[in-house]
Amino acid sequence: MEPMVALKIAILTISDTRTEESDRSGQLLVECLTTAGHQLADKRIVPDDIYQIRAVVAQWIADAEVQVVITTGGTGFTGRDSTPEAVSVLLDKRIEGFGERFRQLSGDEIGSSTIQSRCLGGLANATVLFCLPGSTGACRTGWEKILKEQLDSRHKPCNFANLVIPGRGQHG
Repeated sequence: MEPMVALKIAILTISDTRTEESDRSGQLLVECLTTAGHQLADKRIVPDDIYQIRAVVAQWIADAEVQVVITTGGTGFTGRDSTPEAVSVLLDKRIEGFGERFRQLSGDEIGSSTIQSRCLGGLANATVLFCLPGSTGACRTGWEKILKEQLDSRHKPCNFANLVIPGRGQHG
């Protein structure tokens, strides 16, 4: 079996209240990606502000060293939740199935409340992006049940890793 190709993944926590010490969801995602054999490219926390979110994500999309961006937070319906609006305009293509599959899986855990999740995925400048809700449980579900496999270059029949690895996918 071929070896897994480690990806460089950036984590962005969107929150008006979290600090590095209290950012459990961001910390969980860092632990998950490193345990899976990937590399942490960067990790930041920004307030739930559409322009600050967009600025950081755009910077990572433009950085050839960042292959994957995962955000946590700001995907709900409250007044300041603006992650989908910040990120969606940056995408070249949307991964419609990501949000659909996440809500399907999440429904088993939180029932009909899952319809309030506006998580999304997409591709921009050979970078894949996934926007997860802010709860630690939602981040665990997203990673364990979707992203862990889809970011593994060995996963068949297809995966998103091969879209961002130079010489494969859209690069090839």
